[in-house]
Amino acid sequence: MLPYPEIDPVILQLGPLSFRWYGFMYLAGFVSGYLLVRRQIAVTAASPAEREREFYLLDALVVWLVLGVVLGGRLGYVIFYNPGYFLSHPLEIFATWQGGMSFHGGVFGTLCAGWLFARKHDLNYWQWADRVIVIAPIGLGLGRIGNFINGELFGRPSDAPWAMIFPGGGLVPRHPSQLYEAFLEGVVLFAVLWPTRYKNWPAGRKTALFFMGYSIARFVVEFFREPDPQLGFVVLGVFSMGQLLSFAFFLAGLFLWLTRKA
Repeated sequence: MLPYPEIDPVILQLGPLSFRWYGFMYLAGFVSGYLLVRRQIAVTAASPAEREREFYLLDALVVWLVLGVVLGGRLGYVIFYNPGYFLSHPLEIFATWQGGMSFHGGVFGTLCAGWLFARKHDLNYWQWADRVIVIAPIGLGLGRIGNFINGELFGRPSDAPWAMIFPGGGLVPRHPSQLYEAFLEGVVLFAVLWPTRYKNWPAGRKTALFFMGYSIARFVVEFFREPDPQLGFVVLGVFSMGQLLSFAFFLAGLFLWLTRKA
């Protein structure tokens, strides 16, 4: 068994304001993703004028995507994971600093925000989606590390040599499933997607590959992750809500892959 490294979730406290690792991971994910999308634009732009125009569009798009991931992620958690509680405590819907974000809701929020932005500026939606999606695993991996620091979303009981006792998980050693997710959804998925960034695939297929790759990684890790206590197993007493949503996302990715043709 390994000792859980109890890291203070708060990086800096300034009076009533606290700066947390969880929020910092989100910020680091957005900044690194922004810089890598700029790099893609710099390489593929046909002219300096087009490059500058797309840099301008990217700066505006980032604001829309931040709103999409925060609103979608939070509402997805409220709707899919704990609707009863938030119906009784509606003001806590806005307490995002306490944690509680749904990845699947965040993806839906960013897709909607991106679609509205592309419609507003008359852009090729799937082309821009593919640019952004190949760097999404960076934010995913960093977010899971944030979960680990918070001591939340820990794994099921385990006798593995690397199992840990988490502060909120009782005195039972558990899988550090947040780190499994950081590796599969972050490192591995990025290694799959990043090399495709300049491949001349039909627009939308890189997004489809992300959907399918993420869904497989998440579905597997959920077998090691403790299901949400308010839900437990939601299908056949075996599968969790995360697996149910991931299965739906896989089907959506497969449909997108088959329908996005040259």
